[in-house]
Amino acid sequence: MEVEKMDENEWKYHGEGNQSLVVSHCQRCVVLRFLKSPPNQNKTPEEILHHLQNIVDFGKHVMKQFFGENYVHHGEIIQLPLDFVRQLCLKIQPERPECRCDKDMDTLSGYAMCLPNLTRLQPFRFAEHRPILCIEIKPKCGFIPFSSHISQEIKHKVCRYCMHQHLKVANGKWKRPSKYCPLDLFSGNKQRMHFALKSLLQEAQNNLKIFKNGELIYGCKDDQDCVSDWNELARHLKPFFFPSNGLVSGPHCTRTIVKELIHVITMALLSSTDTCRAGHMKTVPISQGRSYCEASAFNKELVRNGKHKLESSGLPRGCLLYKTLQAQMLDMLDIEGLYPLYSRVEQYLEEFPEERSTLQIDGPYNEAFYEKLLDLSLEDDGTVAFALTKVQQYRIAMTAKDCSIMIALSPCLQDECCEQRPVVLTSKSRFTFSVSVLDLDLKPYESIPHQCKLDGEIVNYYLKNVQAKEDPVMSNLFKENEDCTLVLHKV
Repeated sequence: MEVEKMDENEWKYHGEGNQSLVVSHCQRCVVLRFLKSPPNQNKTPEEILHHLQNIVDFGKHVMKQFFGENYVHHGEIIQLPLDFVRQLCLKIQPERPECRCDKDMDTLSGYAMCLPNLTRLQPFRFAEHRPILCIEIKPKCGFIPFSSHISQEIKHKVCRYCMHQHLKVANGKWKRPSKYCPLDLFSGNKQRMHFALKSLLQEAQNNLKIFKNGELIYGCKDDQDCVSDWNELARHLKPFFFPSNGLVSGPHCTRTIVKELIHVITMALLSSTDTCRAGHMKTVPISQGRSYCEASAFNKELVRNGKHKLESSGLPRGCLLYKTLQAQMLDMLDIEGLYPLYSRVEQYLEEFPEERSTLQIDGPYNEAFYEKLLDLSLEDDGTVAFALTKVQQYRIAMTAKDCSIMIALSPCLQDECCEQRPVVLTSKSRFTFSVSVLDLDLKPYESIPHQCKLDGEIVNYYLKNVQAKEDPVMSNLFKENEDCTLVLHKV
């Protein structure tokens, strides 16, 4: 792609995170990702290049091993004319949310990452002229901690997401708590998954977005409050699900379209679109754990209906949700068990700071780094090596807990050959689709103390302000345990 020959007006603001800003091309299925930094704290071009190379290498050599070839798109680093970058920065600056303008886009190095636009079908081998629908889901952590290091019993009963919702509402981040519980989505049970997705659609927060032809049509922009207008959403989606316009407008039509959307998302999430097959698979039993959260609105609804048995179908091993959950479960010690090991590494680095590069804390993220992650032993021999392995595994798990899943859909005709793409059916339509994973930057080593502090704040707030008001009978309704298994394999 010859970016230097393209006019900056052909690019548009796409979104941004804490460390980077993304623009997408109006015609081509690519995005450019630029690093950001606080004003007057610009990194050198060499530092920018090294940072971007670490991101690419981490996706290529580490996360691709966990998720699979077809799900991870690590991109490549390109160098752009500085005049093009400056003009592009000026063009998109008015579109940036005010809360994001505390950091400046890198306009000095000329380096950027070139990635596929995951709101489009992947792989993108030919021009797509048909409408494209894309659903972005940030599923969050899909299991209840099973570590023996946990000091508060509530963490063995209520998931981190459901507890954190109450603290976020109290701090003013959101106006209402969501009924979404990640364990329902990761259950593999279609009824629970449908409830989870419906809850996301009702209260999207920053966990669900819907794009049509690359444009955001539903969901929050950054942290602003969002209003769930299902009628407006149904207006956008009706041509996809009912192309013959057979349904009249109104509440029934809206509910039907939302139901069809949830069905399509569920089937795509349970599918396996990665044709790669693992060789030797190493299966390690983790613990006796539970696959439900006592705070889940779905569970409470069961109780109200007099049902006490919670069904969990389990996820197909090839689907992206399963792979995501396995990577998340590298957090085997919980932050409470992990933090003392982090302190051991920190103490060692204080005595031998020159060893930081040898320990690969800041990279390089190569095959040797990945191989060290496969040691699942929990027997602490008191060494720095053991502590570091658990710290790195925790960072991988945190990355998987905060990733986004992109489901791109495009209508296809009944007699059309779609052998090269998977297909999902609805009552009136059929779609080719692709599933990808996004936001796979390795979580910073330096963020571990913050995670430890935040964990305490979340649990303490929940115990003091929520659990104390809950009916104590609710916590004793579900008794059965299920096996949790961690599967690590090389793709």
